Amino acid sequence: MPQEQITFECSACRRRNYHSSKNKKNVTDRLGLSKFCKWCHKHTPHKETK
Repeated sequence: MPQEQITFECSACRRRNYHSSKNKKNVTDRLGLSKFCKWCHKHTPHKETK
């Protein structure tokens, strides 16, 4: 199965808050989303980690 689990990290506090999955054969670059960080108490950019 080509779907793999990925983890998102807050760019402000560096905590790993969110998990998702993606097809690494179709999407080769890293994802970046604006998500709510419960430690920063605001929406911050979250980037995919290794």
